[in-house]
Amino acid sequence: MNWLENELRPEPVGAIGWFRIVWRAPLLLLINFGCLALLCLVRLVEQPLCGQRRPVTPYITQFVCLSSLAVLGIRLRRQGRAMTQAGALVANHGSWLDIYALNACARIYFVSKSEVARWPGIGWLARATGTVFINRRGGEARAQQQMFEARLRAGHHLLFFPEGTSSDGRRILPFKSTLFAAFFAEDLKNDMAIQPVTVVYHAPAGKDPRFHGWWGGMPFGPHIKQMMAAPSGGSIEVVFHDPITVAEAGDRKRLAAQAEVAVRSAHPSAAAVE
Repeated sequence: MNWLENELRPEPVGAIGWFRIVWRAPLLLLINFGCLALLCLVRLVEQPLCGQRRPVTPYITQFVCLSSLAVLGIRLRRQGRAMTQAGALVANHGSWLDIYALNACARIYFVSKSEVARWPGIGWLARATGTVFINRRGGEARAQQQMFEARLRAGHHLLFFPEGTSSDGRRILPFKSTLFAAFFAEDLKNDMAIQPVTVVYHAPAGKDPRFHGWWGGMPFGPHIKQMMAAPSGGSIEVVFHDPITVAEAGDRKRLAAQAEVAVRSAHPSAAAVE
């Protein structure tokens, strides 16, 4: 069976699991949407004063992500640090939890498919935190590249997932090179770097190794219910690799290949999926 079709079946929650959900769910809602309201208020002042630059609101986002992981009982471990030089970060994509883990470790702005902007709840959070939304239609490639370039010139550290979709968290899919093209603009390529980041999930004791994975057509509701019902959410390890200088890479395909090799180097499984 193709791994995309081999989705996890929800486990029975049980009385203790429901008790955990009852106290975790309201707390997560309070943290995420209470701080969303605060972020929007701060942005009303920050935007006219700073434009695209956001010197304050990313700290609110980091607080939300760190607090949410703590409520879920998920331990976060970090190796290395996010770069300070101009450029972007790229990571493997195994779950919606990637957003919380990566935001907790660095002040970044995600690049996401345009459909996410319309998702209830998650779409509001993504828009408020400065996510860049892109369409997959080829006719909009040039406009999207210009948008990328504008954000990079504003000093934003963008983060995108070159696999193009999420996996089950136990493997890394081949990297696509399309989004790397924006970094080769003539006035950007000599100053830009790409930092590969590996995200590794460790399931709670006794759970399926793919416990954190969210892929294919898996519904969001049952998946987060499993997260909230677990006695301990396991752990997430985030590994920051050395940045790759864009100019030295030569072209987008070489840059994508180098980034993929680095991300795979710290992942438990280096097996590619056809």
